[in-house]
Amino acid sequence: MKITQKSLPRRTVLRGMGATLALPYLDAMVPALSVLAKAAAKPIHRFQAIYVPNGMAMPYWTPTAEGKNFELSPILEPLKPFQDQLLVVSGLRSSWTHVHAGASGSFLTGAAPGRRTETEVLADTSIDQMLAAEFGQETQLASLEVTMEHEASAGQCGSGLSCAYTQTISWRSASQPLPMEYNPRAVFERLFGDPGLNTQALRDERLQQKKSILDSVTGKLKDLGLKVGPQDRVKVKEYAEAVRDVERRIQLAEAQGAIDPSIMVDEPQATPEVFEDHLKLMFDLQLLALQTNLTRVITFMYGREQSPRAYPQIGVPDAHHPLSHHENVPERIALMSKINTYHAKLFADYYLAKLRATPDGDGSLLDHMTIMYGTGLSNSTNHSGENVPIILVGGGAGRLKGNQHLKYRSDTSNANLLVTLMDKFDVPVERIGASTGRLPIDEGQIKTLSGV
Repeated sequence: MKITQKSLPRRTVLRGMGATLALPYLDAMVPALSVLAKAAAKPIHRFQAIYVPNGMAMPYWTPTAEGKNFELSPILEPLKPFQDQLLVVSGLRSSWTHVHAGASGSFLTGAAPGRRTETEVLADTSIDQMLAAEFGQETQLASLEVTMEHEASAGQCGSGLSCAYTQTISWRSASQPLPMEYNPRAVFERLFGDPGLNTQALRDERLQQKKSILDSVTGKLKDLGLKVGPQDRVKVKEYAEAVRDVERRIQLAEAQGAIDPSIMVDEPQATPEVFEDHLKLMFDLQLLALQTNLTRVITFMYGREQSPRAYPQIGVPDAHHPLSHHENVPERIALMSKINTYHAKLFADYYLAKLRATPDGDGSLLDHMTIMYGTGLSNSTNHSGENVPIILVGGGAGRLKGNQHLKYRSDTSNANLLVTLMDKFDVPVERIGASTGRLPIDEGQIKTLSGV
């Protein structure tokens, strides 16, 4: 570390032509030889929710043993390298029973909404937005909402209810669902486009000339290298290469889609044609957002409820939603499990591995995150909200204990978990949705949960 009496502000950005480049955490941002150095050492706790649609092949999801050092189930097996930071939560029931709409609608709200039509919505504020209201005062973006699928047509998407319920898991208020962005260019411009006024023309000019955001800040990156130590120079170089790689892949997707990139900001249309390419690009954008502290709160959907996506690349040519109605036929459940395992493997092998490899203060990004991964349905053939499959991954900035499978009584609301997570972020609330209390997930609190 380069010891100086001056330090870079934590929110240092480099500005270029219609662009801003936020920086990752650097040693030079820690005030040297000062009282503030101790405060700076406190890790930033980040929250992320990752939603997978259409329920789960439950016989392949639930571990057989409870407690610590449990054996992973087939779907969770890809997370073996991260078992020390994995907490499996079983037995919780969803607060809402409106099939697919309720599955995603209650995932982060714990809500049991009132009756509404296809043009009216009513849920509750989701915990990501509660956290965004608290942490957004310290970040450029209060929260980031992204998805892998374009939104469905307007109107109802099941049970006579609005499509809003199935297309987002993020709610700013009971009547304000937040749209989720599926196009990488739109996400990239939101993260790195200049948020100042009257910059649209500059962004358009850069896009039309196919100039990289990095091209517009090259000189400033060079100047920064003269101000920081050798370790920081390596960090900045690696970060810049990651940004350039993401931008290159977005440009490639636009070229393959034959879409003029200058219109992508307002009308995003081109995304990578291959599912894995698109998913990895979206994961990398989220990693950059967290690494640079542009936001501390992200919600991400692998797909919306009732997603018809097929996965021929893993030997499952059936559309996902019809397959999820497997009628408890073992062969069809096995096919369903292949999709669930594929999702988990991409999550673990690509995203979690990158989070663990990304330094953040005295640990890694994964050490300082709480990721809630799962879905709002268990047995999707019955549209069951009982025993919803949920895991927590990450070190929780020292607030989570992994390598556990905790099973709760079947009458325990998933909303109780949401209340408990708010405590972990030091933003306590008395009640969320249909919650009835807090969930014991810490060592010392836990006895025989399934028999309580």
